[in-house]
Amino acid sequence: MGSANMDLVVTTGVLPKPGETVFGSDFVMVAGGKGANQAIAASRAGGDGALLGAIGSDSFGVTLKARIAAAGVDTERVRVVYGASGVAVITVDADGENTIVVTPAANSALVGLSDGELTAVREADVLVAQLEIPVGTVTEAARAAREGGTRVLLNAAPPQPVPTELLDLVDLLVVNEAEARAITGQGRENPESLLDVVPRAVLTLGRHGAWYGERDGIRMHVPAVKVDLVDSTAAGDAFTGALAVAWGEGRDLVDAVHWAAAAGAACARKLGASVALPLRSEIDELYVPPKRPGAGGGPPTA
Repeated sequence: MGSANMDLVVTTGVLPKPGETVFGSDFVMVAGGKGANQAIAASRAGGDGALLGAIGSDSFGVTLKARIAAAGVDTERVRVVYGASGVAVITVDADGENTIVVTPAANSALVGLSDGELTAVREADVLVAQLEIPVGTVTEAARAAREGGTRVLLNAAPPQPVPTELLDLVDLLVVNEAEARAITGQGRENPESLLDVVPRAVLTLGRHGAWYGERDGIRMHVPAVKVDLVDSTAAGDAFTGALAVAWGEGRDLVDAVHWAAAAGAACARKLGASVALPLRSEIDELYVPPKRPGAGGGPPTA
């Protein structure tokens, strides 16, 4: 459940400074937004998923829905609202680093869930949500998930404070360092602080891998999978989508985080958000099993 944007991606040697114009090289226009990206990532990783989101009545909206559906995602419950679809303008430099400007547009209209949308949440194995749509809507969906026994995976992006009401409904939190600081005031120096607000958490650290911890269990570093970096734009979304699939399949969470790390690495080898999201075979190719098979995981909180 989350945003759907049209991503306008340009590559350049260096990112422009304020007031500076630089020449770009390649340009692609692809389906994006964290909701759509993670739904596509889950589908390509072998999951059976549907997207709850909103698109505009413009030409971008038509293209977005078609491309998301073509990736194997059920788009039956994607709303169409009058006006513009969400847009992201992304610049990627020669080192694979990026800057992103997002205009939410139609995504802001995802307010007040229908009976059909709530039923879809309650019948799922895992609800995956982010914060590019109204937080109240995410909370409403998480509450329905808890009622239906659906596990809640929250990728608390972009960085912002998260209401306690929502955090209390989260089974697994996935954040990068900026997002962790927005929630707890701390980052990689004290990732355990995340376990004060959720029972399980992943702190992604880019090329330095990730940290995974459980309030009453294991806490460990997960090494990054080394690849030639091309574009890191959707690597986090690939990680989250694959993690949800592995968890939904019943895999141990320590193993699931290692598999998700392989998905993020596979994505970073290609340019262009959703088109770079890896297939299951590409994830398996890079997957390195954990050194402690069988550790961690556990059932979701009641």
